[in-house]
Amino acid sequence: MTQQKSVVVVIAVFLTVAAAGTLAWYRLSGGGTSVRKADEYFCPMHPQIVRDKPGECPVCGMKLEKRLPRGASPQATAASSPGERRILYYRHPMDPSVHSDKPTKDDMGMDYIPVYAEEAQGVSSVPGRAAVTIPPERAQLLGIRSEPVTTGVSGSTLRTVGHVAIDERRREVVQTKYEGYVEKLYVDFTGKPVRRGQPLLAIYSPELVAAQKEYLVARGAQQRLGESSVPGVAKGGAELADAARQRLRSLDVSADEIATLERTGSTRRTITLRSPVSGLVVQKNAFEGMKVSPADRLYEIADLSRIWILAEVYEKDLAAVRVGLPARVVLPDQPGREWRGTVTFMSPTVKPETRTAEARIELSNADGVLKPDMFADVYLEGSPASVLTVPESAVVQTGERTLVFVDKGQGHYEPREISIGERVSGGYRVRSGLVAGERVVVSANFLLDSESSIRSAIARASGGN
Repeated sequence: MTQQKSVVVVIAVFLTVAAAGTLAWYRLSGGGTSVRKADEYFCPMHPQIVRDKPGECPVCGMKLEKRLPRGASPQATAASSPGERRILYYRHPMDPSVHSDKPTKDDMGMDYIPVYAEEAQGVSSVPGRAAVTIPPERAQLLGIRSEPVTTGVSGSTLRTVGHVAIDERRREVVQTKYEGYVEKLYVDFTGKPVRRGQPLLAIYSPELVAAQKEYLVARGAQQRLGESSVPGVAKGGAELADAARQRLRSLDVSADEIATLERTGSTRRTITLRSPVSGLVVQKNAFEGMKVSPADRLYEIADLSRIWILAEVYEKDLAAVRVGLPARVVLPDQPGREWRGTVTFMSPTVKPETRTAEARIELSNADGVLKPDMFADVYLEGSPASVLTVPESAVVQTGERTLVFVDKGQGHYEPREISIGERVSGGYRVRSGLVAGERVVVSANFLLDSESSIRSAIARASGGN
């Protein structure tokens, strides 16, 4: 009997301790609130996709976002999970600047995305950008790759295209200073070579004939008045003859033709126009029988013994081209032959159609191989120098600044503003912002830039509250 009583007492004590423990657990768990449900993970673009563990959306591949369980309050969740990530607020899935302090949905029924404290703390020295952390396996799926900043060679050979042009200082236009009629053409087609002083055409001008007669009359008066004993009369005759002679000279009558006029004492019906330079006739507008005036361009003659090469330099390469830079010119139809010169002039303007500026190279063309408007390959040879270079694909031009994303390792990517110079082989010269050996993202960096902007907007919104 005594043994049975002892067993009953032990059982009673055990039940009492169990009841006390159950009551303590009940109070610590919130005193009457429902048991916290498991966390849910959903796709911001496809809210119907809900999972009970992290993963990716089977429709769009986006990372599933964590949210509060259905039917649970934020207060209960925060109280029941003191060791989990702290939620700052909830943001609109499409517009990060719109947020709420509690779970909600937008007009389309999409759940707001929770923003955790560590996500809003991406520190960056670039305004409007935040550091980004992406798990390595996720970065691999997105195609994010990085390469080191290396030392390259600046001032290497820049290849471009150009064309042969006439030296503007070696072009001459043949015109008359009086009206008349073309009676004879001596140079009758475009492209004909001419020598300096060679006859081009014969022209009849009533004005010129009248000027010759005036000169002959003035010379006769000078001879008669020169015998006068009155000094002023003789001087007046000489001045009259000199004025008539100067008029002929002003009408481009040569000294030889004036001498012939003085010797023969008779006017000539036509006057011969001669070439002012040696070269090629590049333009001919004169025809026999046509009436000409001082406004008419009868011939255009160019000296092609020296020509210009006008090379097209793109805006991105302008910093590497300067006056005095050595240049090499090659013609497609002259394999194995090249011409060498230097850049003598850089155009101060850029062509709006091609966004290029012209670099002028002067070359000798004694054999006449280089003909106007021929295309040429131009190699502008800079002086090699060792410089820090960044791959072209790593550079993000935002319109306000030039950025790269530095790979800090372990999935951490830091936006950084840099200053770049001229183009070099494979990229750009780095003026400031990077050091040799740092790794920069060279693919999917625009995706990082977008994520960095969103993170920065989230941080600013959080600071605003």
